[in-house]
Amino acid sequence: QVQLVESGGGLVHSGGSLRLSCAASGFTFNNYAVRWHRQGPGKERELVATISASGTYIYYADFVKGRFTISRDNAKNTVYLQMSSLKPEDTAVYYCNAKGEPDYWGQGTQVTVSL
Repeated sequence: QVQLVESGGGLVHSGGSLRLSCAASGFTFNNYAVRWHRQGPGKERELVATISASGTYIYYADFVKGRFTISRDNAKNTVYLQMSSLKPEDTAVYYCNAKGEPDYWGQGTQVTVSL
C-alpha cells in the first residue's frame, strides 16, 4: 500500500521553528523527487521546496529562502522540511508530493503560526 505521511505540524509563535517529516512506504521512494507544497486559508496551493531523488538538486520558493531547509534520508524513506523564523503568513496545510509517474501525495499537516 502506497503511503506518504506528513507529521510535525502544530502551533508555534512567530519566530519559532518546526520540522516537518514526510515518510514514504509502498513504492521506490529513492527514485522520486519530493516537493513540499502548502495551502493557506483562502489561498491557492503553492510550491515551497523541492529536492531531487539523490538530494543533489534543491529548490526553494523565494518566500522561504534562508528560513526553510529541505533534506532527505533515503535509508529512512523520509524527507524533512526544517522551518525556522516562522511568520504568520506561513500558516497553511503543508503537503508532501513524490513527483513521478504516478505522483503521490500525503494528506497534509497543519502549521499555524501565531503572532
